[in-house]
Amino acid sequence: MKRFLSFLLKLVLLLTVIFIIFFYWASSSTKEKSSYAELLQNEYSTIKDNDSIYSIVTYNIGYLSGMTNNRAVAKSKELFDTNLKKVIKEIKNVNPDIIAFQEIDYNASRSYEVNQEEEIAKLGYNYVARGVNWDERYLPFPYWPPSMHFGKVVSGQSILSKYPLKEYKRVVLERVSDNPFYRDAFYLDRLLQITKVVIEDKEVVLMNVHLEAFDKKTRGNQLQKVIQLFKKYSKTNPTILLGDFNSDPKYKNALIKQVFKIPNIGNAAFLDTKYEMTFDTKDPFERLDYIFYTKNTIEYIKGKVLKEFGQSSDHLPVVMSFKLR
Repeated sequence: MKRFLSFLLKLVLLLTVIFIIFFYWASSSTKEKSSYAELLQNEYSTIKDNDSIYSIVTYNIGYLSGMTNNRAVAKSKELFDTNLKKVIKEIKNVNPDIIAFQEIDYNASRSYEVNQEEEIAKLGYNYVARGVNWDERYLPFPYWPPSMHFGKVVSGQSILSKYPLKEYKRVVLERVSDNPFYRDAFYLDRLLQITKVVIEDKEVVLMNVHLEAFDKKTRGNQLQKVIQLFKKYSKTNPTILLGDFNSDPKYKNALIKQVFKIPNIGNAAFLDTKYEMTFDTKDPFERLDYIFYTKNTIEYIKGKVLKEFGQSSDHLPVVMSFKLR
């Protein structure tokens, strides 16, 4: 009996040590933190044909996993290849000058080691602001079965532009305070990207955000920070705030209504009495994705939800055409 208990104790200690080693290895980063915020420049052939009318898109691309996003189901390489081809085709058709992505992968195991940002930038987007918000050596999610684990994840938010970008900042927003340590160690950073795009010798501030999805209190605190910064930049520059806000105005006390109340703010492809949904793409039932702009410095031409992108992601993109005043 003593031998058995001794063996059992040693086994428990061994398993504990193995778990601790795995935990710290898996939750460690694959990249230097200095590379989490980068302004990149490409040399692809590009076409600018706007006649002083410009266009911008926000798209939570869901790492091209379609409606399988975050679900414990097998995801084939063919799924990702097909979705990438679809997205590239539709972006060609829309031909926006600027695209703000959320949930875009940079050589992640879950999306078969494809740098999705680079593949899309080949369409002629020579200026890129990259913000890594998830960098794990091994992500054990979805939890079961282990064959469905994401593995190595390097993901984030990217702004792609045909016009020069400058003065880029990666703002890390408040984390969920009551996450248990083991969840917090693997949880992504929620980001606000801020950069300036130079158009017609004017500097337009772009703010690309992806707010907390699961904890409303944290999302509210994050949104207050975003609103504060929007008000600051909009005093001196034409400003566009866009992204996935994870809030639909049809719900009582919806946080997104705080943005609607900001003075001098416009909301693309949105009317209080009529608006199209952006989530999910199989049966859209919520509006989570928005493009806001300063009405005194930006003239809204038109906008819409881009249903043509189908189920390449679990979100649909939104596009806005505009002029500078």
